[in-house]
Formats: sequence, structure tokens, C-alpha cells
Amino acid sequence: MKIIHISPGSGDNFYCGNCLRDAELAGTMSGLGHEVLLIPMYLPGQFEACEGTATQSPIFFGGVNVYLQQKLSFFRRTPRWIDRIFDSPKLLAWVSKKAGTTNAKDLGETMISMLEGADGRQGKELNRLLDWLALPENRADVICLSNVLLAGLAGEIRRRLDVPVFCLLQDEDEFLDALEQPYREQAWDLLIECCRNIDGFISASKYYSAVMSKRLNIEAGRICTVYNGINFIGDQIFERAGTDRAIGYLSRMSPDKGLDLLADAFIDLKRNGFDDLKLKVTGGKTQADEGFIKNVQKKLDQAGVADDVEFLDDFSPAAKREFFKSITVLSVPERKPVSNSLYVLESLSWSVPVVQPGHGIFPEVLGLAGGGLLFEPGNVKHLTDRLREVLSDVDYAQELGRAGHFGVAENFSVNKTAETMATIYATATGIKSGADNA
Repeated sequence: MKIIHISPGSGDNFYCGNCLRDAELAGTMSGLGHEVLLIPMYLPGQFEACEGTATQSPIFFGGVNVYLQQKLSFFRRTPRWIDRIFDSPKLLAWVSKKAGTTNAKDLGETMISMLEGADGRQGKELNRLLDWLALPENRADVICLSNVLLAGLAGEIRRRLDVPVFCLLQDEDEFLDALEQPYREQAWDLLIECCRNIDGFISASKYYSAVMSKRLNIEAGRICTVYNGINFIGDQIFERAGTDRAIGYLSRMSPDKGLDLLADAFIDLKRNGFDDLKLKVTGGKTQADEGFIKNVQKKLDQAGVADDVEFLDDFSPAAKREFFKSITVLSVPERKPVSNSLYVLESLSWSVPVVQPGHGIFPEVLGLAGGGLLFEPGNVKHLTDRLREVLSDVDYAQELGRAGHFGVAENFSVNKTAETMATIYATATGIKSGADNA
């Protein structure tokens, strides 16, 4: 099959589970013999892992052009040579650092416009994308939207290209519920209409399948669960030498991800018998996160433990390898239920156990893979107690890590994810997938 995967980029300033998932998935499907084009929208994506996949398409709906066309009617009629100036990679890289600082009203209005598709203020951008997709060399057998916030594209894709459109589901409700009224209600209503143009939905967890099936009125037969997978490397298991103990955090450093909760637990452990303990924090940030991070650092400093905390800027694949080799346990105490657990899969693949809140996808992942403990969401004392269990017994920590390593290999490899999705696409198109041929 020829598959086009449309993925909104986030720049390279923070750990983006969606970008990394899309890159791994597209690269692996190429390895199965499919031709995959990974098309970025808004901002450049974190697609380094996408080996063997064509990613040379232009960026569509460039973030600056989307904003200008939303605010000023003049930019809805400008020629492409002017638009191209605002799609400059350097400019978009700079803009990505400002993510999260957009005025709430502007954000809501732009979301509504994007969901309106051809009737929205970015109609010129939509036509440009459709013209590109209609070129003979770009014609696809199936088109996949990386998340349901792109559902406004589906109607015109179906009308002009007549190809099946699939949509992945992963934590979009968090963004939509954060919109101010009346945009929140309008967005959900528009999404329900847009979803009628989508052939099938693929959710990242059973938890999220149930959530979005209800909220988007999706019939049971149009949504299925396919767990995200990672590019598993068998020799990642290893025994940690020495007695150094460290807690790791790998995600965007934002309030929703619970970095402040982990800091509280770390301070408690340092005051109660874990003098040698370190905390290593990585995953990046946006400008909007800087005030929150300063408050966390101030709390650590006032507790007298700041010297034992490292904030690591680099979270490239090479840097993550060193990060996982240096920690005893990973924890990202998500405040809200989430459907994505990519950092958990990465940690377990490196035989590093995890301590995660008992909501969202985490009970599913740890139930299948093992390798970690759950705590009561938002309960710092319970989080601290669970971390203490792992940190107090080196043999237990290594046993958990080994179990998680083999559990991820069996249940969460990206090959398994790609094969399952290829079969779903093949059913819709009538074309045999690589997995079927095998």
C-alpha cells in the first residue's frame, strides 16, 4: 500500500509522544514493504527515528501562516511566494519555542476554523494540501490523520481524493477541554460532524477507546484499540553497577505532567533516609512552562536538595540512552488520565522500572508488561511510598526492570503495532498488507 500519514509537528523543544510514535510507526511500516509519506503540519516534527521513510514533503498549514490567515483577511489571498517566507524552517523553529503562549481566545477561534475545513479561514492552506496529495506521484491508497484535531481535513480529502481516511486517537480531549467557552462546546460539536467523514479510528488504549467512543458518538465498529509500540532493541537489558540511586523524569516539564509532585516526593525521601538519592529531569519545555519550572527549582533549593537534582536539556536518542543507564526508577506523575505511555515503554525496554498513577493507560500497560507499581493519582504520600519500595531494594528494582523489559518485548513492539495497523488498512482498501502476504 501507499500510505500518507499527516502528523502535526511540535518542534524539538520538548518530548513529544505523538511525533515519536508517528516516526517509529511510519518507519516500521516502510520496513514491511509499504510506501509511507510522513507529512508534517504546523511545525517541524521529531521524525529522526523515521528511517527509510520519505519525509521530504513540505510543511503544510505552517504555524505562522495559519495564525496570519486567522487574524487578517489579506493573508487568505496572498500568493504562495509570500506564504513561503512564513514557512521558513528557521522561523517555524523559533515559533515552536513559543508554544503554549497563544492567547486563549485566538487558540479557540483557530481550532474552530480548522475544524470547519473548506469553510474555515485556512481554506487556502487546505487547497494547497489537497492539490499536492492529488499529484500522481503522491496519490495514496489510505490517508491517516495523526489525531482527531485534524478531522476537519477529512471531508475534502474524501470528496476530492476518494481514499479511505483513518484517524488515530491519543489524548485530544485534554486539549479540547482546556479551550474556553464557547469554543469548547463548539469544537466538540464540530468534531462529531467531522468524524462522520472518517472511515475508522485507532485508539492508543482501551481506556481511551471508551472515552472517545462516548464523547464523539463513534459506533463500536468504527473504533479499535492498537497499543503504541517502540523499536525494541534486545540488548538493552543490563544490570546496574554500584549503589547510586536516582529517580528519573522524562516528559515535558509542565504542571499536567506532575513534575512538582515528583519534587515533593523526592524531598520527602531525601529527608528520610535516602541521603544519596539523585533526581534527573529531562524532556524539554516551552516558554509557557518556564515560570512553573522556576517554582519547582525554588522549592528544591529551599529544601536544600537542589545540588542533587539535574535538569538535562538534551533528550535526543543518544542522551536518553545515557539517561536510562543512570537512573534506578522512572516516574511521571501525570495529574490527568492519559492514553499515551511512550516514555514508560522506553524506560521498561531499558529494564528501568516505573512508578505511575493508577489511571488512564497505565493500569493497562503495567498489567500486560509488568515492570512497575501504581500509586493513587495526585497522592504524594502514596507516590513517595511506592518509590521507597523500589529504591530500598536493589534486587527488587532489577527484578521489576527485567520483567518490564521482557513484557514490552512481547506486547509493545512497534513491529506488532505496524502489522496490526497495516491489516486494518488492508481491510479498508482491499489490498493485501505485508503481514497478510507473509
